[in-house]
Amino acid sequence: MAAISWIDLAQRLQSLGQTGLTFAQDPYDRDRYDELIRLSASMMAGPAPEHVQLAAEAFALERGYATPKVDVRAAIFQAGKLLLVREREDDRWTLPGGWADVGLSPAECVEKEVREEAGLIVKARKLLAVWDRNKHPHPPHPFHIYKMVFHCERLGGSLAAEGETTGVEFFGEGEIPPLSLTRILPQQIRKIFDYGRHPEWPAAFD
Repeated sequence: MAAISWIDLAQRLQSLGQTGLTFAQDPYDRDRYDELIRLSASMMAGPAPEHVQLAAEAFALERGYATPKVDVRAAIFQAGKLLLVREREDDRWTLPGGWADVGLSPAECVEKEVREEAGLIVKARKLLAVWDRNKHPHPPHPFHIYKMVFHCERLGGSLAAEGETTGVEFFGEGEIPPLSLTRILPQQIRKIFDYGRHPEWPAAFD
């Protein structure tokens, strides 16, 4: 059995507490599940006490049976270059995309995100990858996340940074700017370029 990292353990404790609170009726059991969530918030916060409350507040927003969150991303190529957007939050670059929305399919979500973040109208044509964020060396995150990357075809629109982005540009494989590592990693970008050269490849998954 593979070793469990502290971030995996904190996420699993939180999910056990959240799911337990969803079904538990006995007040003593509910107290125990509340304690699990408090412990997971302390683990997630690390050595900074001021972060414990922030983690606890984030966990308090979650209700129901705990499941991984879904992050959708678009791979859009033009003349061998890949579209990236610069995030307002950290001034670094990533594939356009974001959290999947309730009421939309993953493909519809990624098309909407590209329109909102990059100004382009696209059609999702193929699923390239489903990555478990915990299995890749991203910075820690409070929640367990699945990342879905779609190859998208440009249909219209014009490049325009909007809302959460401050830049949008196509980059060659040797031109990649500093990446927003919480969202995408250099090795994942390299894999996406590989897919651009080999559209016949099946989707990657963890």
